[in-house]
Amino acid sequence: MTVLMESKNLSKEYGENVIFNKIDFKIKLGETIGIVGSNGTGKTTLANIICGKIEPTSGEIIWYKNNVKIGYMKQATEYEDLESTLSGGEKTKKLLNDVIHRDYNFLVLDEPTNHLDYLGVAYLVKEIKKFNGTIIIISHDRYFLDQCVTRIIEIENQKITEYNGNYTYYRKKKQEDYENAVHLYVEQEKIKNRINMQIEELEGWSDKAHRESRKKAIETGNKFGGKEYNRVKAKKMDNQIKSRIKRLEKMKVEGLEKPKEEEKVLFQIKESKKIGAVVVEAKDISKSFDKKILFEKSSFYIKHGEKIGIYGPNGCGKTTFIKALLGKMDVDGDLYISPTRKIGYISQDVIGLNEECSIIELFNFENRQELGQLRTKLNLIGFNAEMLDRKVKYLSLGERMKLKIILMIQEQCEVLILDEPTNHIDLHVREQLEETLRSYNGTIILVTHDRYMLEKICDKLLVFNNKKIIRYEYGIHEYLNNIEKNKKKDKDKKSKNKLEEKILLENKITYILSCLSSCTIGSEEYKRLDEEYNSLITLRKSIKD
Repeated sequence: MTVLMESKNLSKEYGENVIFNKIDFKIKLGETIGIVGSNGTGKTTLANIICGKIEPTSGEIIWYKNNVKIGYMKQATEYEDLESTLSGGEKTKKLLNDVIHRDYNFLVLDEPTNHLDYLGVAYLVKEIKKFNGTIIIISHDRYFLDQCVTRIIEIENQKITEYNGNYTYYRKKKQEDYENAVHLYVEQEKIKNRINMQIEELEGWSDKAHRESRKKAIETGNKFGGKEYNRVKAKKMDNQIKSRIKRLEKMKVEGLEKPKEEEKVLFQIKESKKIGAVVVEAKDISKSFDKKILFEKSSFYIKHGEKIGIYGPNGCGKTTFIKALLGKMDVDGDLYISPTRKIGYISQDVIGLNEECSIIELFNFENRQELGQLRTKLNLIGFNAEMLDRKVKYLSLGERMKLKIILMIQEQCEVLILDEPTNHIDLHVREQLEETLRSYNGTIILVTHDRYMLEKICDKLLVFNNKKIIRYEYGIHEYLNNIEKNKKKDKDKKSKNKLEEKILLENKITYILSCLSSCTIGSEEYKRLDEEYNSLITLRKSIKD
């Protein structure tokens, strides 16, 4: 593949804050590359430098082709001039269409799946695979990255690492590389310890040899060479000690550093004590706005301890249903919500936090012991002691979402209603959140466009389809597989019907030809049959294989 672009010694700093330092990489013509990394590592900054929107502090971007036309889609929240009446999904689709369907041959897409439903993501994947050019994608959507990219560039600790594969390959290879590095480091430390022990042993022998040399000198009055023998022996040991110390010093300079483990973010949810019983039961519920019906005559239930995924396209009524569960909106029909269950709710936005409060001021605690426990919990999700006095208004969107999650956890709820809980959250943080939610024994009602999260957590679904809410006793993977199987059955049925139609048509044509052969040319019957024959031939041409 031809190299299209190259980064050489690229660095970017904002004051004393180093974003990345002397990074080198190449992009080949026709590649689709994913850029990943924690919030604040410089993914969007790098995109802006590639697009020529900002200048690097040092280093350069070299283009090896002329007429490179760059289309840059920033995150939807960056476009203040978009119509305020458009939903998040509608804004994203508009921005995508503006970029993909113009005369660009190099695309940079920053979080292109934000606010897109499953149909929107499927459409985008299809468009990207059709695109004849080079694409850089910054995304937190693991499924989307797996479907589209063939290489991952990770920004971490001001450096980059490249992985030749999709997101799943990158995560696997990164873990393998870490484990190998740990193994090599442990072996190196064993060698260091062994050398230190040898040095201690040789120092002991050297001291003994020096003492023996002095003792022999006194006993013999420097006769018979006793002093010289022990002096030579001690000097030899001193040289061995110096040799091993040099080896140790070289290992300190050239040896392996201790591999840095990926930051662990630990969410801890207390187990729910309540078991059994129905938490939610709907009987013939309906909801419409003006003349638009969202759902009607729908009946289902949710039991305690179940993990239910809410699935459906944008605009189908998922948010309305969540509001009904929270008692913020009425529906027609009977909707029972257990009054004895404490409900925790995380919305897809990050509003609702007092921006003038510091992190620690958002929480209630009665004594030093509770404060200590709170500090430990906050540290486990990435808020160290230095950050606790920072005001909310200075926090990133991802940090705010993590705070909302820990505030909900503090409430010790039996039912968790989560509406896009991973919006703005780093990939490794959402993976840890998934593990926590999987082990939680309470009830989870999850709305998310993150297909991988839905697969890992939920083993049952409430699907919004054809103005109905239908409960399925299996997860999203099986549900989508069943849809594909049904599509194949429909396609096979259509193919079978088309074949039968063609056979019937051929039989009719054969019959008309036999009738024509027995008719007088130019007769009325001949004209009628000839007209019918031509109609059948035209129809046969219209039936495609």
